[in-house]
Amino acid sequence: MKPFIIIIPMHFFQNKASFLQKGICTLILCLSVSINLLSAADQVNDTVTKESRWCFHFQSTVINQYHPAFHSDYEGKNSLSSSSEDNTSITSTFYVGTKLWSGASAYYNLELSGGSGFSQTTGIAAFPNGEIYRVSDPAPQFHTARLFVTQIFPLSDEYKKADEDPNQVSTRLPVSYISVTGGKFSVMDFFDNNSYSHDPRTQFYNWALMGNGAWDYPADTRGYTNGVEAELVKPQWTLRVAAVMVPITANGEVMDGKILRSNSEALEFEHKYTLLGQQGTIRLLGYFNQARMGNYRKAIAWGVAHNTTPCVDSVSQLGNIKYGFGINIEQPLAPYVGSFLRLGWNNGCNETWAFTEIDRTATAGIQLDGTLWKRQDDKLGVALIADGLSKDHEEYLQAGGYGFIIGDGKLNYGAECIGEVYYSFKVPRYNFWISPDYQLVVNPAYNKDRGPVNIFGIRLHAEL
Repeated sequence: MKPFIIIIPMHFFQNKASFLQKGICTLILCLSVSINLLSAADQVNDTVTKESRWCFHFQSTVINQYHPAFHSDYEGKNSLSSSSEDNTSITSTFYVGTKLWSGASAYYNLELSGGSGFSQTTGIAAFPNGEIYRVSDPAPQFHTARLFVTQIFPLSDEYKKADEDPNQVSTRLPVSYISVTGGKFSVMDFFDNNSYSHDPRTQFYNWALMGNGAWDYPADTRGYTNGVEAELVKPQWTLRVAAVMVPITANGEVMDGKILRSNSEALEFEHKYTLLGQQGTIRLLGYFNQARMGNYRKAIAWGVAHNTTPCVDSVSQLGNIKYGFGINIEQPLAPYVGSFLRLGWNNGCNETWAFTEIDRTATAGIQLDGTLWKRQDDKLGVALIADGLSKDHEEYLQAGGYGFIIGDGKLNYGAECIGEVYYSFKVPRYNFWISPDYQLVVNPAYNKDRGPVNIFGIRLHAEL
């Protein structure tokens, strides 16, 4: 096994006793356990043939971002601070998977995460760091990210090789099959994938580029849920469906056990096609959420009746509904050049519950493979984001209301527009990448009276 280096900026721990006390100990423990188990995995895998019984992987990602001071006519309790800010996040994940019986496998992910986003992760709907969670305590903490079992039911006698990945044991998969997965996972593990824009640890930083921003995807504070996902996989198309839990409160950590009136379902159809000699993929997503949501229009009326600012929490009701759809296209343009497009919409009547306050979205971008300049492990990406709100959501914020991500106390509405460019540089002979990033945010939190905001970032990523 090759040695690797994980670098953590020293100011990540400065003046933060909880980081110093918890962060160093937990990071050293995570690394030492991972190194020992990964070494053992190498010995196990040396004794097996093409198919392995076990798989062990590890990743660690550190992102530091800075924005200078910017123009602001006013600020509210959920505003991005107009003063300069410098924030750092860290995640470290240990992955283990094993085969159980014919067609079945189980996976467990232990994750260490810490840090906070700008202004306690508020003030921008399309937040610039997809590795940041909205947690109250920024000190590094261990938690179970995933724990699930997958069963494959073959529908053909023809098989193909499935290479080992962090949550995939090396095996042979039928060309056609049905799979059923149950346990704890992220629905984005299965839905709304895109080869060029899906992983903030290796691709674009922005969380509106890791998935469809208008999809209020069901999850706890850290991005995970409990439930069942199933897929029908054919050579040219896939149909997948999921039924999962949602939290009791918006952006909450505890999932709601009243699943008959508090739940989420998603349906996605994926189709492969050929255009200009290149194989592309289109994915059509639909979703339906029920939760204890508040209604924006009722919250405005409540504020008028009580002669105060509207509060969506005051009119929350079990069984309120949000639904929407998304289109996701990835299209290679030439060898080593790929493009993507996402469009999304939700009905926007009830409050954002789990992801972020985006009701309409359009994102597009291009990725260049470093092979074009003789750096085959490097990547360059450029993307644009344009997000908007429903009329009810807009008027709620104009009246002084707050969500859990945005709210400036009032609003001069305009689409939130962001441009991002990153370069991923691989250190020779090591599985270690350094990725500088720049984002320009126009109308942060949909407010023409604030910004623009320049955001500079550096990401350090190691994996085994």
